[in-house]
Amino acid sequence: MVDNSRRLPPELVEHARAFAEGGRTPAVPRSAATVVLLRPGVGGVESYLLRRHLGMAFAGGMYAFPGGGVDPRDEDAGTAWAGPAAGEWADRMRCDEELARALVCAAVRETFEESGVLLAGPTADTVVADPTGDDWEADREALVRHDLAFAEFLAKRGLVLRSDLLGYWAHWITPEFEPRRYDTRFFVAALPDGQRTRDVSGEADRVAWMPPAAAIAGVDAATMRMLPPTYVMMRDLSDLSSPEEALARAADRAIATIQPRAVFDDDGAYLTVEP
Repeated sequence: MVDNSRRLPPELVEHARAFAEGGRTPAVPRSAATVVLLRPGVGGVESYLLRRHLGMAFAGGMYAFPGGGVDPRDEDAGTAWAGPAAGEWADRMRCDEELARALVCAAVRETFEESGVLLAGPTADTVVADPTGDDWEADREALVRHDLAFAEFLAKRGLVLRSDLLGYWAHWITPEFEPRRYDTRFFVAALPDGQRTRDVSGEADRVAWMPPAAAIAGVDAATMRMLPPTYVMMRDLSDLSSPEEALARAADRAIATIQPRAVFDDDGAYLTVEP
């Protein structure tokens, strides 16, 4: 049985058919990073989800994690940094060092922009205790508007990016037939002590902390909508006992790049999710 996250809506079935029939050139995917924020829950963990506005050009009405496309300025080699160096991340993600740095920066920046959680601290072994207040909000909004680069924000605040607070979990590329495509690395991170998520994303109309199993049940019951990567991530994290276990698993997890493709049947089309 095909889960609801893999069944294509009618408008995308037509895109997929047109691509399969030839004559269309795939869009070049944009590099992106997404972070699954985790906190302890009853009997396991909870993850932070945002429901994207229905009118969004990409994944409207879908539940997703904080994240987004790489800003060219995320590549800045002068970014204050603690934890595994960009070269180590490049080896882990099988990409060049410049892209690895940009992906890690984008992961931390987008998490702050879309949830108010900041994976950075004054030193290599501390984390900002409370990135709220009018001055923090002004900086967050400047980042969203691209008026402020993330490296500049860290320097202004005397902070270092804590790359050690991230765990690399998955790599997905949007199917070739999609008009808007992303080459996305998925990370996991524990909600830092003292920090809290805030409903600050202008791209979301709802936010929620939810056990992964409950999110899966919502999609299966057709009361929630998710893209396949989000659904698979929830499935993979559903048996965790703690956020720390997610980071421990991520350390030596084998990552295969997944690029779904369309398979047509009597009900329209669905996506395969095999590597």
